[in-house]
Amino acid sequence: MSGAHLSVSNVSWRPHKRTAPVLHPTSFEVENGRVLGVVGPNGAGKSTLLRLLYRYQAPTTGHVQINGTDIWKMPARKAARHVAAVLQEQAAAFGLSVREIISLGRTPHRQGYTSADAHDTTVIDHVIALLDLMGLEHRDFGTLSGGERQRVMVARALAQEPEILILDEPTNHLDIRHQLEVLALIRQLDLTIVVSLHDLNMAADICDNILVLENGHPRGFGTPDELLTEALVSNTFRVDARRERLAPSDTNHLSFHLPH
Repeated sequence: MSGAHLSVSNVSWRPHKRTAPVLHPTSFEVENGRVLGVVGPNGAGKSTLLRLLYRYQAPTTGHVQINGTDIWKMPARKAARHVAAVLQEQAAAFGLSVREIISLGRTPHRQGYTSADAHDTTVIDHVIALLDLMGLEHRDFGTLSGGERQRVMVARALAQEPEILILDEPTNHLDIRHQLEVLALIRQLDLTIVVSLHDLNMAADICDNILVLENGHPRGFGTPDELLTEALVSNTFRVDARRERLAPSDTNHLSFHLPH
């Protein structure tokens, strides 16, 4: 797996012509192998933006390009070889085992009703090991905890061998250990990653760039250090945000308080 260049130009989305946009024109670029964090309050338009990136909803305006090609000019199967997504909504089980769920990620690479080949098996085995799912692969997906299900869905996405990975709140349902494991995985993957997060300190820790959304409007794009200022965070999230220096690591940390 390797990353790709993602270019998003003036994308917006509204459900109907006569309704107000849910997402106003937004532009950014993510270089090959970089991690973009999308942050903002609830209702900011984060999930809407991600749906445009993984080809679930067509943008009302603008373009989403991978290595210069508009994803809406690709066949859906080809687009699924480039982009994979892990969503907040957990998939229904339908009686499938963990391994069977993960193997669905190989579907875009198969022709018609052909069965798994040796490469498919190798990829599936690799992601099962990567996500520490060896003891769960034959379990019914419906019997897993929320955190275990989330790890399975990350594995399914990686089984697509995508160049771009879209993660919508990937640490939801995870305990602290597995949150740290998913964050470590994000850092080590040689993919272009777009991830929405509520935790700003987590975003600052793992992301190369940050996009801030508020009420469907982009409020800023840049590195975490230059963008996540006390003023911007306070104004966007309606809190009193303060930057603190943590010892002994000497790292920046945002703390939050209700304004007086």
